[in-house]
Amino acid sequence: MSSEVKTFIQSTTLAENKSLFEKAKPHAELIAALLSGVLIAAGWILDKNELAAASITTYIIAFIIGGFAKAKEGIEETITNKELNVEMLMIFAAIGSCIIGYWTEGAILIFIFAVSGAMETYTMNKSHKEISALMELQPEQALRINDGYEEKIHVSELEIGDFILVKPGERIPSDGKIAKGHTTIDEAAITGESIPVSKEKEDAVFAGTVNLNGSITIEITKPNSETLFQKIIQLVQSAQSEKSPSQLFIEKFEGTYVKVILTIVVLMMFLPHYLLGWSWMETFYRAMILLVVASPCALVASIMPATLSAISNGARHGILFKGGVHLENLSHLKAIAFDKTGTLTKGKPEVTDIIAADGVSGEEVLLVAASIESHSTHPLANAIVHYAKKTLDKAFIPPERMEDVPGWGVKATIVEDEWKIGKASFVGLDAAENFSNGALEKMANQGKTVVFVQKNDEIAALIALQDVVREETKKAIDQLKNQGIYTIMLTGDSQKTGKAIANEAHLDDFIAECLPENKVEHLKKLKETHSNVAMVGDGINDAPALATANVGIAMGEGSDVALETADVVLMKNDLPRISDAIELSRRMNRIIKQNVVFSITVIMFLIASNFLQFVDLPFGVIAHEGSTILVILNSLRLLKS
Repeated sequence: MSSEVKTFIQSTTLAENKSLFEKAKPHAELIAALLSGVLIAAGWILDKNELAAASITTYIIAFIIGGFAKAKEGIEETITNKELNVEMLMIFAAIGSCIIGYWTEGAILIFIFAVSGAMETYTMNKSHKEISALMELQPEQALRINDGYEEKIHVSELEIGDFILVKPGERIPSDGKIAKGHTTIDEAAITGESIPVSKEKEDAVFAGTVNLNGSITIEITKPNSETLFQKIIQLVQSAQSEKSPSQLFIEKFEGTYVKVILTIVVLMMFLPHYLLGWSWMETFYRAMILLVVASPCALVASIMPATLSAISNGARHGILFKGGVHLENLSHLKAIAFDKTGTLTKGKPEVTDIIAADGVSGEEVLLVAASIESHSTHPLANAIVHYAKKTLDKAFIPPERMEDVPGWGVKATIVEDEWKIGKASFVGLDAAENFSNGALEKMANQGKTVVFVQKNDEIAALIALQDVVREETKKAIDQLKNQGIYTIMLTGDSQKTGKAIANEAHLDDFIAECLPENKVEHLKKLKETHSNVAMVGDGINDAPALATANVGIAMGEGSDVALETADVVLMKNDLPRISDAIELSRRMNRIIKQNVVFSITVIMFLIASNFLQFVDLPFGVIAHEGSTILVILNSLRLLKS
């Protein structure tokens, strides 16, 4: 065999071994625990065959393999925090069992403790799975176009203003806007929405999403480190590291509890012998059982796995929590305040009604109005043009002369006819108020903005526009009200508009003509009345209110400031997800309560049974560690939708 072939075989073998090692690494604790279990079974068989030395040696190896990870963790934390912990209690209990000759029980204790530790690690890994999957979705390279030439570069080298080419089937490497081309994009990685979205020139696109058809040129609008994709990763990572109030309490409680238990165990090694007449062997044996059964393993594992599972579940459904504390607080909400524009409504005016004068064609008026307004950048003008393009299959008529009248409207001449488009006072207030049996007042009461179209000094039509309520808003508000939550809208709009939107959205109440600084004052009053209040918003002006609320909830398409300030982010702008998040929080708190009550009940029962000499060490070990495993399994239920 040639040296080249040998080298190739060796390198291939090394690569395969490395690959196997990488695959096995996340399951190292579980593999060690199972190997420990096999060795315990072997030690028990050797003991039954009266091979005591071989049996003890096998048990010691089982101790080292199964208990190494937890012992290392316990010792390191004890040194760092200068405080004893649950892991140290287990080490002491296992060593104590061996001292009195209960090798099998001590080994079983280590084995089950190792299995519960492996399950906790599994929960942690599971909660990081969505983040790891997201990280793998972002391409590392981009095809930059520079003076007509294409060059492959690392995404970190992209700068604002660069142009990149993304071909069909490729993932978009960074946030930007389409400079050339049109396509359909799968945004499921960002929004959770499975239906692809059509994108045209000037539309925003996000890193990690998939270009399904059509080559597009994208202009980079954000540095790679500040993309929406990176923000999602940072938000969930920070959420997983931030502990809830319940978890912090348990951790503080753990240190004190361990000291108390160790003190009681030391006393129990002597007092029952003198006070109750127990033998020294029985006294020490019962002290070791107490050390095992009184350890708060299940209690300590009651919260963190549940919190991580819930955060992971939320991330999978487009709800990002910035910490366990915010997830826990959601279940205590009594009221939610909503911003209007871009939150309850779409944030853009849309044409809702066109009322033409008798003998006038509504289509003709719309065509003329859109032809004139196509030369304006005003949001209402854009809405009229968009509506005309959507409903009419006709080319616009270029105006012969145009004059913009600031604050009033626009004048134009088309085919010798003089046209005016603007507010009521621009075309004559009396005529506007009397047009079509007082349609102006009726539309105003519905919260709509009215634009009049006048032809040669006669009103030809009125066009009503409104920032329409999102389709999902009513469903979201109804769900919240069914959960017993008071809903209120804070808006800068007039009383009429506020009332119309509040009624349409099924809100309990509204506060109109509300400036950004007033929102904070109103939220403080709501907190006095309802204790726990959330604020939902999307704009820069909502940031102070989001920070003031007990829980700030931002819409995913909102401003960067709102996203940074909020405690919860709805990536898909899907308001019904608020109800889902509250239900998830309530489920999590229910499961945590179940875990805490169950673990305390088991500990108290086992302690009482030990004092009454009803429980032996093997049963104590199985019942105590079994309760820890059951608590973790109960927490893992939160991973399911």
